[in-house]
Amino acid sequence: MVVVLGILAAIAVIIKLEVPSLLKKGLMKELRVFSFLLLFGAGISIAQSLNVKLPNPLDWIDFIYRPVSRFIEGVLQ
Repeated sequence: MVVVLGILAAIAVIIKLEVPSLLKKGLMKELRVFSFLLLFGAGISIAQSLNVKLPNPLDWIDFIYRPVSRFIEGVLQ
């Protein structure tokens, strides 16, 4: 639980440092992207700190390319 509070504190500091300048410059699209990426990263960090099993993107790539690899091996043999 302490780790989650530390992550939330770090997020609060990042928001306090970055958001005012984005608002002052009127960069609304950048603010939306910044917010999305920050919340996405925070969610993954909190889930990982709570030992939630997260899917590995490499497993998805392996799932997609394994049949292609087997096909190519079969053709080349």
